[in-house]
Amino acid sequence: MTITDAAKRRIFAMLDVDGDGVITRAEYLARVDRAAAAMGRGADHPVVGAARAAHEEVWADMDADHDGRVTFEEYRTWAGHDAFERSCRPALGSLFDVADLDGDGRLSREEFTRLRVASRNTAQDADRAFDDLDTDRAGFVGRDAYLAGIHDYVTTGVSPMGAVYGSPNGI
Repeated sequence: MTITDAAKRRIFAMLDVDGDGVITRAEYLARVDRAAAAMGRGADHPVVGAARAAHEEVWADMDADHDGRVTFEEYRTWAGHDAFERSCRPALGSLFDVADLDGDGRLSREEFTRLRVASRNTAQDADRAFDDLDTDRAGFVGRDAYLAGIHDYVTTGVSPMGAVYGSPNGI
């Protein structure tokens, strides 16, 4: 199964913060700033710097014509398994690291929700996604489960992380 246009449109809409039909570099990189602010981390924190660098890599990969703007058609062509593995996995993992305040490789419900709300999801959608990913009911979501959930959604449109994609605003 491949990702549907509906799933791609939901992700694109989340990244196109101002809703003008294009993702700018500033809109894309603001993801890092929102996550850092939500977690109380300053721009000079090492995990924030790593996240910014990883997101710069995604931007360079996603903006195929290097015009500083990504249209939906450009995003549609780019999105999928290869792009995820090549650049999204490190970038999304870096956001996980920004949210993982104690560095234990897992997010509590509070950390998870703060990260997902900073990513323009509702707290209710984040809560549902956390429940779906916390399969052992230990009260935590590990990095691998988090990234696998996003991978499954961006490559197939179906995932336990699907709850955070339920609202039209977020991934």
